[in-house]
Amino acid sequence: MGVYGALLRVHCAGDRVEVARAPIEREVFRAFIGGVGLGAYLLWRYAPPGVDPLDPAAPVILTLSPLIGTPLTTTAKMALICKSPLTGRISDGLSSSRFALALARLGVDAVVITGRFDRLSRLHLDEALEGCRVEPCPALAGASPAEVAARVGAPNVAAIGLAGEMLVRYASLSNDGRHAGRGGIGAALGAKRIKAITVRGEASATLADPAAVIARARALAQRSSGVATDKYRRLGTAANLETFDRLKILPALNFQQVSIGGAAARRLSPEGMTAAAGHVRESCAGCTIGCDHRYGGVRVEYESLFALGPLCGLADPNQVIAAAAACDRLGLDTISAGGTLAFAMECAEKGLVAWPLRFGDDLVPWLEAIAGRVGVGDEMAEGTRRLAARIGGGSLRFACQVKGMELPGYDPRAMPAMALGMAVQCRGADHNRSGAYQVDLRPGVDRRRPALEATVAGVIAAEDQAALLDSLILCKFLRGAIPDPWGEGAELLNMVAGLGVDGDDLRAAAARIAALRRLYNEQEGWTAAEETLPARFFEEPLEDGAVVSRAELGAMIERYYAARGWSGEGAVGAEGLARVGLTRWLARDHGCALGT
Repeated sequence: MGVYGALLRVHCAGDRVEVARAPIEREVFRAFIGGVGLGAYLLWRYAPPGVDPLDPAAPVILTLSPLIGTPLTTTAKMALICKSPLTGRISDGLSSSRFALALARLGVDAVVITGRFDRLSRLHLDEALEGCRVEPCPALAGASPAEVAARVGAPNVAAIGLAGEMLVRYASLSNDGRHAGRGGIGAALGAKRIKAITVRGEASATLADPAAVIARARALAQRSSGVATDKYRRLGTAANLETFDRLKILPALNFQQVSIGGAAARRLSPEGMTAAAGHVRESCAGCTIGCDHRYGGVRVEYESLFALGPLCGLADPNQVIAAAAACDRLGLDTISAGGTLAFAMECAEKGLVAWPLRFGDDLVPWLEAIAGRVGVGDEMAEGTRRLAARIGGGSLRFACQVKGMELPGYDPRAMPAMALGMAVQCRGADHNRSGAYQVDLRPGVDRRRPALEATVAGVIAAEDQAALLDSLILCKFLRGAIPDPWGEGAELLNMVAGLGVDGDDLRAAAARIAALRRLYNEQEGWTAAEETLPARFFEEPLEDGAVVSRAELGAMIERYYAARGWSGEGAVGAEGLARVGLTRWLARDHGCALGT
């Protein structure tokens, strides 16, 4: 699609919506590319320092990549950025969909939403600003995102479920059956009383070199159909569960175990779920990989499978599929939902709460209670860290979260790079913005004796590559099909948008994005004390004795800061700002209502 050089500012005001276009300098795209990089820049620019994530002044930001709308595979994605209601830190998610393609037809590269409606409403955005409008929709209260799309009747709809309306801190946004969940973007929209967003436009940016784009699209599509992506196409990420069980890095029972045994893992493998519920393979919009595997009609990936299965003590594939379907219907992030429930289960089994909840219980009624904030579901809707503070009794030591975000499906006691990656990541416990597991799982790596320099360098390289791909908004499953993402990423940006960048420019941009994310968190109260893991991982060894050493993790964090050019306490500082050329980008515009 290329670059429009514009953003749409949207202010929700009672029963009205105010809209205006604003320019984005072309240099911004050279500095932050698009996607999550552009989103971090806009969050810094438009979010008032210290704003509550659920306050009307807190912006919800949708950003695109220059590559969207082109025939390049996996580019039909958008990024969603806000201050996380769950962590109080930066949150950025990605979602593939036809909605993202429609959003690009508005003729802007980003949308910044502030304010609050008086009633639950549908926000309609139009390329013609006079066509933008708000439609109260109280009848859609409690409806699932799929029901909203069917009842609204518009071709492209993004919507929240009941959890978003009830401000569950890990509520998701859904579009075309795809979900952006981590960090609570659904709650941020629910606080603005936005049930759904629809869009209409016909705009199209000019490609710098259309012939080159078409030729590269054909080549990349061919590469994306090869051996590098075969695993995702045939089995999907759900196949990781059986592998991780064998490697003894599969978290179970709230990270009290790292294996459920081969027979149980086989039941939850793609083959086991297919036997139990049937299987259909689908693709995201504009994708030639086709990694979307559905069992019993429900999309199930490794992270959902681990969080709603072994982590909560479930081994029946039909129960796990039902729980995943409930999360989709209610609008809940599966990792945080499963992590919070697993923590609550352990607290109940330890006698710290009198709730009738045990490992292996049916999750669906509890997920419904969380989404509706019914009974103790109201407390679980706050996430693991806040729940631990409420329960007390030493429960924080086994509340498996970092910066308030529940851990993904990798046990850090057996994965030192992942331990570092989760500790220092700006989103909190995370695998998508870090990708540090790639370092641990490389052939020949001794995970019991990590090499300090190599581990730190590998984590930084994985973070920077993730920042690049998430700003280009290319699917990470293309990694193996793109040997040089820096060089090829620059070529793509040049042939699509004529940005005149090279691989070194993109490396600098990735480091700049990492620094700006960190700087935003510093502004919002971050301290180095947050760069740690729950006590369980330091104090409770695995069966083979593996444990996270506080001293070793501390040494890796210190080296990580130094390698980034940050202070010994992890602050970006003047040297860090200068090192990545960030200083010039720190001007702000914290106006709330348009025209004020």
